Amino acid sequence: MLDIAPLVRVHVDALLAAQIDMGVCDAIERNAPVGKPADMSAPHLPKVAGIDSTVPSPAHTTAPVPPVNTSAGALPGIPGALIQDRLAGWVSDLTTLHELTERLIRTASLDEALREVLRAGAALVGARRGMAVFEPADGRGPASTVGLGLAHAELGTIETVPRSATSYGRILDGLPEPAGSRAPADPADPRAAPTPASATATAPATAPSPGPGPGPIPDPIAVPDLLGEPELDPRQREVAARLGYAASYALPLATEAAGKLGAVVWLYDEPAEPVERQRDLVGLYGRYATEHLARLLELERARAQVATVAEELLPSRLPRVPGVQLAARHRTGPQGGGDWYDALPLPEGALGLAVGSVSGTGASALAAMGRLRASLRAYAVMEGEDPVAVLSDLELLLRLTEPARSATALFAYSEPKQRKLVLAGAGHTPPLIIGEHRTEYVETSLSAPLGMLACWEAPSVEIAPAPGETVLLYTDGLLRRTGDPMDRAFARLHAAAASVPRADRADPGAIADHVLRTMLPDGLDQNVDGEDVVLLAARFE
Repeated sequence: MLDIAPLVRVHVDALLAAQIDMGVCDAIERNAPVGKPADMSAPHLPKVAGIDSTVPSPAHTTAPVPPVNTSAGALPGIPGALIQDRLAGWVSDLTTLHELTERLIRTASLDEALREVLRAGAALVGARRGMAVFEPADGRGPASTVGLGLAHAELGTIETVPRSATSYGRILDGLPEPAGSRAPADPADPRAAPTPASATATAPATAPSPGPGPGPIPDPIAVPDLLGEPELDPRQREVAARLGYAASYALPLATEAAGKLGAVVWLYDEPAEPVERQRDLVGLYGRYATEHLARLLELERARAQVATVAEELLPSRLPRVPGVQLAARHRTGPQGGGDWYDALPLPEGALGLAVGSVSGTGASALAAMGRLRASLRAYAVMEGEDPVAVLSDLELLLRLTEPARSATALFAYSEPKQRKLVLAGAGHTPPLIIGEHRTEYVETSLSAPLGMLACWEAPSVEIAPAPGETVLLYTDGLLRRTGDPMDRAFARLHAAAASVPRADRADPGAIADHVLRTMLPDGLDQNVDGEDVVLLAARFE
């Protein structure tokens, strides 16, 4: 969860350090009651270490304090009203930022987080449209561009403008800001004090660093009137006129720890720019958003590495055996589960089919899955015609070499020309036969997973698929990722298989895809909390 404690400290410190008009304070002292020391009647703000007196006050409290009548009868309550007004403004800002960061931390993917940053930032700066460009400076990716209120074609149109002419491109490439792009500084703001001539004369020029890690953070770039900029790139002028935006405000997605991750630009329909209070709020939100995006980036890269390793441990292609068509689908979970499948040609035109799942997640489960699959291939070549013997040998190996691990597996010995299938399972889900006239589960005997019993054994089952029927092998991840109880998940799988369109029944890949879409709609097969999913479909001719 994002920690807003520093934000609270900054705003409270700013509130405590707020400068009260000296004329008001003098008026209070002069109107102090008789017999009461003046230093007891004057307001005293606590002195807190680390106060940042340069943090501006909200826009609705920056109006100058009206002159106070120092004569008798002047109201000494004006400073209290100002403090209450300022406190109400800070509380409102803190509440808004807290709500927005709470929504942000609930995002679990980079694209989802970028869209949330766009929506939240648009609300803070008063814009209607925007674009986020995620492009880590280390060049390792992933890169992404998402829009708010912009169609895909409109995003492409904006990207036709040379990057050096756009505010987000200057932030990403570390280019200097164009003249007149920064909003004019408030003369009353201490941060806007001019730099002494001696400092400017001796300070060495520092080029912005495009690389990750500690370094100068690019400043936001405000262009309050795009069409009024005399040095505006002609292509950008044309695109702005076509899409109907007249101003922009670009914010870097960068911190000293995370480096430069990208940039966000919000677009205004009319010439405009955010006020100081809006810039401060969106700047604070942007820093927290960058930290959240940096964590998601690490997770995304780790998941990609896990998926790559898992795919390398599975068959690179399926064998071609006369009399049967094969198709496989695999969805890797975020932590890298141990679900696997295999299809290997055997002597005399036979075919071995296997699916399984190793307990645990992460790198150790992936390694165990690779060892188990390699061992099963060796046993299948030697005694594949007896699936029970294959699984018995596999169980003994697992119990001797990895006693703390268990696994489920199903192995089938197939003779495609005879359309005969002999299979045995160890704690695995039953196969499903899908055909024109039937959709039913294969009745397999109950058996324990591998590594659970001192002596494992289970009888084999023989089935004879009709011409055109498909045998679907799968792992329990397909059932568990629905979120339903197992009996309801089995019913859903049966219904999904029965609803395969007739035109798709001749293609095992289309059957597997239909089952996946029906079982896990709305992208649930990409659920970050989900398990591995494996489907292996064999259609007999």
